Formats: sequence, structure tokens, C-alpha cells
Amino acid sequence: MAERITPGQVEGEPGGAPWDAAGVGGEPGSGVTPAWDGPGRRGSDEAARPERDGAWRRERLAASRLYLCTAIRPDLAGFADAVLGAGVDLIQLRDKQAEAGPLLEAAAVLRAAADRHGALFAVNDRADVALAAGADVLHLGQDDLPLGWARRILGDDVLLGRSTHDLGQAARAAAEPWDYLVAGPVWATATKPGRPATGTALLEAVADLDPPRPWFAIGGIDLDNLGQVTTAGATRIVVVRAITSAPDPAAATRALRDRLPSS
Repeated sequence: MAERITPGQVEGEPGGAPWDAAGVGGEPGSGVTPAWDGPGRRGSDEAARPERDGAWRRERLAASRLYLCTAIRPDLAGFADAVLGAGVDLIQLRDKQAEAGPLLEAAAVLRAAADRHGALFAVNDRADVALAAGADVLHLGQDDLPLGWARRILGDDVLLGRSTHDLGQAARAAAEPWDYLVAGPVWATATKPGRPATGTALLEAVADLDPPRPWFAIGGIDLDNLGQVTTAGATRIVVVRAITSAPDPAAATRALRDRLPSS
């Protein structure tokens, strides 16, 4: 079992100073209320949700089909309830421009919404925010924190996902103990400017690879091209603008969900 380093004990890189989690999101006068304040001590939503240990999270992940990434937005609470109620399985907080304080405020909103709907809550890139917010999932890119460090910080119960952009990366991720992998971008997308599109050929190759854990297609996927994605062999998708920019996010969610395979 991976060694878990609890808040206040997380080590920095060799030669660096320890990270003091007590100052994240709970600093006096900050106005930020942490969603997670240490092992076995969660907020008032704890009694309302099942024990979110690694087994529960991995079972929920296996049943998941629709994964949404969202930035901080003014209507975040209502938006999250709408899309989770309509069928989003995982909701990820992804905001590259936000500092830790606003991220933690938004994370508390998404954490509570995921609890209400029995969904998974993910954080992009930031292991510190994932730890402080009590996230179910940390998603990491190719140049982000290595798997071993992420596992050491977060323990075995938090799921770790990996972005992959070619078959070699996908094969490596499948061979390593990531909980899921994401393949793409299938089409060019504004969320990854400058990254070449892989086309559906990568999805076909990953489907043939048949990873032992769940995998998702990502990148410019919407209702118009979803059929190409599923024909290529993907049964799970990550979307952004197909829902976040929709006039009716709940209706967009239901439309996508209805077109995805049930298993």
C-alpha cells in the first residue's frame, strides 16, 4: 500500500520545504472554507454520502460514461446540479488561470454537488487542491506530477487519471497503475491550443489495445461527431464545450448520454 502523507506532512521535492496544508483554504480571514480537513474529518455532507473509499470510487468509475470538465463560472452550483442530475458521471474542476483560493471555493461547490448526485469529483493537475478539497480523482497530464508522487501525497483511495496523445503514451499508461486513461484530442480544441488532433485512428488503436482499466476519448467531441467516436470503439467520453457552452446544459447532457453505449 502506498504511504499516505497527511496534511501538514507532505514533503517537498528533495531538499525542499514541507508543504503546510493548514494554510490552504483555511487561513484565518481568507473566507475559504475547506471541504476536507484531515483524515476522518469531513464536512456536514459526510453523513449524506456513501463511504468514498477506493473500492467505491473505482466501482463508480467503471460504470461511468460521461466526464465533464468545467472552469469556474458564476452559476457553478446550479450548473453542476443540472448536469449531474442529467447524467454526468464525473465532473472535473479545470481552471488553469485560477489561484488556490478560488479553486478551493469552487471545489467545495463541486464536491457538495457530486455528493448529492452520487457522482465523482475530479481536480485537474493540482494535487494540493485535490487533497484539500477531498477530491475523488486527480487528473494528470504528461508533464504533470509523476504517478508515484501523486500516490504518495493522496494515498490509495484517490483515483489517478492520465492524459495520452498517441498510442505509445496510451500503452505506457495502460501498463502502469493509473486508474483510467484519456486518449486524444480527437479533434482540435480551444482547451488545448496548438496540440495536433489525433483523429479517430488513435481511438481505434486504443480500443485494440484493450486497456485493463477504463479509458475515455477527449477533444472536440459533441453530439454531431459522437457517432464517429463510438464507431471507433470508445464507450466513454470527456467533453467541455458540448455542455458548458450549450444554451441548456442539462438537455445537452441528456442528449450525449442517450447516444453513449450503456456498457
